[in-house]
Amino acid sequence: MDKIQLLSSLKARGFSPKILRAFGKVPRENFIPEKIKAHAYEDTALPISNGQTISQPYTIAMMFSLLELKKGQKVLEIGSGCGYVLALISEIIESNGEVFGIEIIKELAETSKKNLKNYKNIKVYNKNGAGGLKEKAPFDRILISAACEKIPKKLLYQLKNNGILVAPVGSYEQSLVAVKRTKNKFITQKEIPGFIFVRFVGG
Repeated sequence: MDKIQLLSSLKARGFSPKILRAFGKVPRENFIPEKIKAHAYEDTALPISNGQTISQPYTIAMMFSLLELKKGQKVLEIGSGCGYVLALISEIIESNGEVFGIEIIKELAETSKKNLKNYKNIKVYNKNGAGGLKEKAPFDRILISAACEKIPKKLLYQLKNNGILVAPVGSYEQSLVAVKRTKNKFITQKEIPGFIFVRFVGG
């Protein structure tokens, strides 16, 4: 599958033009090891390093749909890996938005900083993501890109009012869960079963 075929596949599944545009602009091959670059546009998760993966494009697009990303938002991704999702988010929220990534594995955090050097609105932190990023909170959107048994409450409280958090929740197989903050109430908006993510490290 090449980039055009991948975009056609995502379009056929009904994803929005702004999500498709981001996938069209960000070169996935720049975020994966040299030896698997030929597979860059296959709609599947691919290994990066340290037992971690770059998520399947369909899965990322589904998370973005649940997040309801908009221009100018402040967004946090926990488990930001190689930085691919951060780059896609930056394209969707545009240059007046802010993107923050937390990656606990030092090698991946350093690699992602190099991958993202041309993005002025992205900042990556090498730390445990379980506590979020209190010094930059509150956020319009929070994305957890690793499987957790339950969503840490600390992270929910780092959302702005009407903010949305999306996370894969479950043990072996996960459901993508979207939670909206309304004042101090947290309402699950949607749950979509049938996903498998790498485990949340350090939570």
